[in-house]
Amino acid sequence: MTQLQPQSFVSNFSSQAEETDYFDYFYNEPGSEPGTLNIEPTARPSRIILIDYDEDDAIRKVDISPNALLPYLGKNSVSWMDVQGLGSEEVLREVGTIFDLHPLLLEDIVNVPQRPKLDEYKDKLMFIAHMVRRHDGVDGFVTEQVSFILGKNYLVTFQEEELEDCFDLVRERIRNNQGKVRQSKADYLAYLLLDSLIDGYFPILEHYEERIEVLEEKIISEPDRKIMQEIYSIRRELLALRRLLWPLRNVLNLMIRDDHDLLTQEVQIYFRDCYDHVIQILDILEAYRELASSLMDAYMSSVGNKMNEIMKFLTVFTAIFNPLTFIAGVYGMNFENMPELKWSWAYFACLGVMFSIASIMIFLFWKKGWFKTTYSLDEE
Repeated sequence: MTQLQPQSFVSNFSSQAEETDYFDYFYNEPGSEPGTLNIEPTARPSRIILIDYDEDDAIRKVDISPNALLPYLGKNSVSWMDVQGLGSEEVLREVGTIFDLHPLLLEDIVNVPQRPKLDEYKDKLMFIAHMVRRHDGVDGFVTEQVSFILGKNYLVTFQEEELEDCFDLVRERIRNNQGKVRQSKADYLAYLLLDSLIDGYFPILEHYEERIEVLEEKIISEPDRKIMQEIYSIRRELLALRRLLWPLRNVLNLMIRDDHDLLTQEVQIYFRDCYDHVIQILDILEAYRELASSLMDAYMSSVGNKMNEIMKFLTVFTAIFNPLTFIAGVYGMNFENMPELKWSWAYFACLGVMFSIASIMIFLFWKKGWFKTTYSLDEE
């Protein structure tokens, strides 16, 4: 069984970045048994956090066993079972047994990363999305797969990490009874979580906007090879973001257009807002990708202009000293019948002529504006 897990999307051209592959999904070895779970040795142990709520009350239980979830399956309240970490195969299989998860469904949950998708089963709806956040200390982003299992009165989420996610505001709403979450069903909770996940892409886009602006200034002022590497890195990262969001757009399209027993028409309207946000993010990504491509053209143009400035300076320098070199060469031949060699003031006259020629040429070049640079930040 082989698993490719490109969870960290970082640039900065460190050794970590060089080892990162942006565009792999999990795949099985040919002939592997369907439903096989591949637990990564570095995966965090699985822990279950339960939040059960209704209009009147909300409770939270941490580090409970899978069997402790059974009493909540038949309750009229809404139960959110958050499984954090995919490193405990026994716990994951017990959860799969309790919620009657198909082996292929459990395989998609555990063997990350998977392409965002939507699968409908007899009494449950499964969809997969990817959460992103900034990577500490370097440019780029980190992605984490989040799997949702929506039932009649429950929602099960599976996360790869337990350290941080973008669901804290939703937890706070449930705890403080803010908004309409405590008066709604599990499908509305699924909307809130997915909406929070999608909104987490906007800070990432703001970061790329800042990086592109900085690169634009560097390209004009001091273009070098590191800028070209940074441009390539940004283009790859933006393409990776688009690869995460494009299939999620199709998932949301299915959720809002098809009839699902577990999604009410009222909540489908809310999912349209998620769809609009994804379209907006994709539009921004396309704009940034075009900007990144134009940055490459601007870099090549800037390098060419810089080379032209150097060649112009050398040409002007050569044009000034060519006549002086000619005069020095003529009087360096030392023929006996050169009368100027016998004059007492000939040396100073020659220097004066050479200085006058150089001064006149410098003045003419200055009047023509040949000493000015083509581009400068002040002119921008």
